Amino acid sequence: MKAMRDAWGDKLVELGTNNPRTVVLDGDLANSTKADKFAKAHPDRFFQMGIAEQNLIGAAAGLASLGYVPWTSSFTVFFTHRAIDPIRMLVAQSHANVKIVGSYSGLLIGAVGKTHLDIQDLAIMRAMPDMTVLAPADNTELLAMMDWANDVEVPVYLRIVRDAVRDVVQPGYTFAKGAVLELRHGTDVVLVGTGAQTGRLLDVHDQLAKAGISAAVVHVPCLKPVDTEGLTRLLAGHELVVTAEEHSVYGGLGGLVAEALTSAGPAPRIERIGIEDTWGESAPNDFMLDKHGLSAERITARVTATLGARVAS
Repeated sequence: MKAMRDAWGDKLVELGTNNPRTVVLDGDLANSTKADKFAKAHPDRFFQMGIAEQNLIGAAAGLASLGYVPWTSSFTVFFTHRAIDPIRMLVAQSHANVKIVGSYSGLLIGAVGKTHLDIQDLAIMRAMPDMTVLAPADNTELLAMMDWANDVEVPVYLRIVRDAVRDVVQPGYTFAKGAVLELRHGTDVVLVGTGAQTGRLLDVHDQLAKAGISAAVVHVPCLKPVDTEGLTRLLAGHELVVTAEEHSVYGGLGGLVAEALTSAGPAPRIERIGIEDTWGESAPNDFMLDKHGLSAERITARVTATLGARVAS
């Protein structure tokens, strides 16, 4: 399977071919993010800004004011922590048409080092007024999101992962801002995911089915804005809602679901699976998923135990 970073790089080349006003600004990581594909195809519209993400965002806002469509490329942590002030002041507050692409997001970059790992980005960007926040489940959804983002004149934060992920959405998928998707129907529990974690929830669904547990799977590709009514409708009737995300349990998908359900009235039990109040670490991918309870096996065990406890009580 093609790594998500390669799918993103190839799509950038296509966007640049179709629109001469598409430009890319990179933070000295083009060979890692695969923005170097755009540099080779369209060298006159690729800007290597160096390790200066704050200046990169400022330049992108300036290019947007001249009618260009700037796509910015760096690791997630360098945008949402190092460059957050210019994102706030120059992009969000001025409604600049800048596409901020945070690559190497989530847990699975332990080999790069804990300093580069960001598990707070969704909370930060969700709280940013006028910012659209996207997290694709697979390459098909990523490409559809990029088509959509290239055609709308709004600030967009796009969270992508480094490696290949399993297919989740159907071929021919069209992204709709705010939409939520029911990928599997079930009656005993509903599993809610975003980004690459949704693919693991499909594995959880299959494992629970072998144990006689009927699980629904809901995917939230757009964390802001979100169709709150549609989300609560898909979750209605379930006594147990389980959210899972490669992100802190504070302020991300779990918070979004809790906000939506509690504002609609009495809420079911919500189990939020994610990174607890701790920093990440340098470690292999499978170890990281297992330690933080995000592997399919760990989620299956937690759901089974929770349902068993509810029956016993």
